[in-house]
Amino acid sequence: MDLDRISSLPDDVTEKILARLPLKEAVRTSILSRKWRYKSEMLQDLVFDDRCVSTQSHPTCSFVNIVDHVLLLHTGPIRKFKLSRRDELATRDMDRWILHLSRNPVIKEMILEVWTRNPYNVPSCLFSCQDIIYLELYRCLLNPPRSPFKDFRSLKTLFFENVTIVQDVFENLIGCSPLLEILKLQDCDGFTNLKIDAPKLRFIYITGVFEDVNLANTSNLAQVSIHLKVNVDQRRDPGSSGNFLKFFDHQPHIQRLTINRNFLKYLSIGALPEKLPKPCQYLNFLSVSISFGDPDEISTVLCLLRSSPALQELKILVNPEKDHAAVGEVKSCLYDNYNCAYTQLRLVKITKISCVKAQLDFIKFLLLSSPVLERMTVQPASVDSFSNLLKDLLLFKRDSKRAEIMVLDP
Repeated sequence: MDLDRISSLPDDVTEKILARLPLKEAVRTSILSRKWRYKSEMLQDLVFDDRCVSTQSHPTCSFVNIVDHVLLLHTGPIRKFKLSRRDELATRDMDRWILHLSRNPVIKEMILEVWTRNPYNVPSCLFSCQDIIYLELYRCLLNPPRSPFKDFRSLKTLFFENVTIVQDVFENLIGCSPLLEILKLQDCDGFTNLKIDAPKLRFIYITGVFEDVNLANTSNLAQVSIHLKVNVDQRRDPGSSGNFLKFFDHQPHIQRLTINRNFLKYLSIGALPEKLPKPCQYLNFLSVSISFGDPDEISTVLCLLRSSPALQELKILVNPEKDHAAVGEVKSCLYDNYNCAYTQLRLVKITKISCVKAQLDFIKFLLLSSPVLERMTVQPASVDSFSNLLKDLLLFKRDSKRAEIMVLDP
């Protein structure tokens, strides 16, 4: 009777077993039996991280030797390669591995998390991986390829964090990725203008510092999350359109929008229409960081609310830097909008309230303009303002009979 049932498993089952093991353990399965000897050499997903080695490993079992050994003996296609090592790695070793992978015609996913003191200068051979679908780089430097770059014809997800890349290389990279759907940029540098030309892009998440933002050809965007510190220049040609119009003119299908840091201030510069010429018909979620000391920011938010007939959920984070507004200006902004009704708005959450009059007037305005509101959640910025906020909220009238008001602890 054959008791070695594990060796008789179908190949697709053993592949799934090996894929769920840390690479170190997957390689060890080669000693189980003759049938398992070469199975780990055909793994399609290679993840090299701190679990590959232990602190008591013999020098011949160093991290570099393990990567070299696995890549040298590997047969068959490599679908995924992930390198994540917190200890210092020599550039020459990483270059050798990237060059080896660039000769693998079917690699689909590449993740480089480099924890070195200086950014890793990625070799230009990376650009020859034209069938890659997912590319993630951390603490890397991307220089233009030596030979003309054709395209990442299959790339759908791009994630850069702390990556240095110059303006023309970034624009060329995005423009030569015709299938790009997901873009995440976190604290990248080397370029100052964020220009995105990606017609199939559906999700974008951006943090960092820029001088200008231009989502020129992104009409399929559904989810936008922008946490930007934009170097705001209020000087603008009188004949030019404002940043608000320029930004939303290319977002007809946006469904979820998050605006943080001072990006709202950037949007408030220039001409502001009463309502967008092309309303945000599908926008159902809006999260925005706002300074109630700036009437321009309040006017911009109100314009966006007027232009979003399908909005169901609104989150507001109060920016504490300037919370004392010119009360007359804010009241005038709100008074001009009291005839607006947000007929789909059901959930509102406002955090970091310091109970200045502009903030309370805005809350009162929302309660009177939201006929189907179900719940408004507010959170004061400090314990000192808690009791006063509670008293004020109890006195505010509500257009919705079902509206509940919840006050959270600071």
